[in-house]
Amino acid sequence: MNQRTLDMTRGKPLSLITSFALPLMLGNVFQQFYTVVDTAVVGKALGVGVLAAMGSTDWIGWMMVSFIQGLTQGFGILMAQRFGARDEEGLRKAVGASVVLSAIGAVVLLIAGQLATVPVLRLLNTPEEILHYGVQYLRYIFAGVPISMAYNLLACTLRSLGDGKTPLHAMMVASCVNVTLDLLFVLVLHWGIPGAAIATLIAQACSVVFCLVRIRRLPVLKLKKGDFRLSGLLAWRLLRLGFPVAMQNAIISIGGMIVQTVVNGFGVAFIAGFTATNKLYGVLEIAATSYGYAMTTYAGQNLGAGNIPRIRQGIRAASWVCLVISAVIAGIMIAFGRGIVGMFISGTPEETRAATDVAYKYLTIMAACLPTLYLLYVFRSTIQGVGNTVLPMVSGIAEFVMRICAALLLPLAVGEMGLYYAEVLAWIGADFILIPSYVIVLKQRERRFTHDKRTHA
Repeated sequence: MNQRTLDMTRGKPLSLITSFALPLMLGNVFQQFYTVVDTAVVGKALGVGVLAAMGSTDWIGWMMVSFIQGLTQGFGILMAQRFGARDEEGLRKAVGASVVLSAIGAVVLLIAGQLATVPVLRLLNTPEEILHYGVQYLRYIFAGVPISMAYNLLACTLRSLGDGKTPLHAMMVASCVNVTLDLLFVLVLHWGIPGAAIATLIAQACSVVFCLVRIRRLPVLKLKKGDFRLSGLLAWRLLRLGFPVAMQNAIISIGGMIVQTVVNGFGVAFIAGFTATNKLYGVLEIAATSYGYAMTTYAGQNLGAGNIPRIRQGIRAASWVCLVISAVIAGIMIAFGRGIVGMFISGTPEETRAATDVAYKYLTIMAACLPTLYLLYVFRSTIQGVGNTVLPMVSGIAEFVMRICAALLLPLAVGEMGLYYAEVLAWIGADFILIPSYVIVLKQRERRFTHDKRTHA
């Protein structure tokens, strides 16, 4: 076994899952660090209006990135299953086919993103005074779609083999590059929003190069020309895993864009405050996403090995750890959140006070309900890891329905406070789908393995 891979079919589940999740968590810390610096530099150097413009693009940009992440994450499920089954040839063919499908997807998404930028921003009721800045930012971000696709595919490939350290090191490099270039392009060269976007793209390109160098050193992934031959059956299997995850993320994003449309109607100060807290969203869920990736790999490898009881052990361990971590993060945000969100906001005293009040109210409500989000990630990722990506997509639809109903109806009854609860209600809606789904799916997988054993006995 190569030192950069991790066999999660043997050993104590808690220690394996945690040792895999910790590097991912640290990688997320660095990713969130440069996201926070990005926001702080733009907010402080360019003002509330430009910060609001970035906020108006949040869900559109996240929709593109999350679609890419979902697609490649689905590809990684098949890789993890074949790695757990010790099928090295099948693993290489899965990786080669994923490269071809990802390249095609990158071209399609690049064109679609550029064509959709202006119409979507207008559809979201983006205020005219910040529309120009939003268009600028998205043009640059969407130009980097091939870079984002390459990084996410490489990172998912490494994670499927149990390597969480290389994505961490890549993110550390990207973080340092992004922060340095942010300061240079925005504060020194005064490039404004394009400077912040270009800094992000260059940083992502550095992470791609780093992952590619490392992945070429893995003997198990010495791909040949024939591994890139795309058979219809393999392409269908990969897309059947990846597309529902991508659509799940897209559906969630559309719900977020509808919420953004409502937010945009409350004025620039409200948008800026909402943006400040949304930029902390990644910090709030930092451990959740890491344990989610860990559970996808853990469940996938153990499914490949045919060990269903071990998957149950893993999800119990991950759930308890995530509940403790979410409680700690929630306490920190409630205690120190006002000072933290204040780092992103500048303007007149009245603008700053109004935006900070919005940001802190929103932050405390999300923080108090954080355990709900953490359980969502653990159960959703486990279901995906055992090869069912449709039920998690259904949970994404539940999120969508809860989010838009809350955003459209609650403000009519309680004003802007209703918008603060839209996200939390979306998490609860997803959990109502995911927890029963986990029980059903694992029983189905167990019956299938029992039947297969009896058939071959």
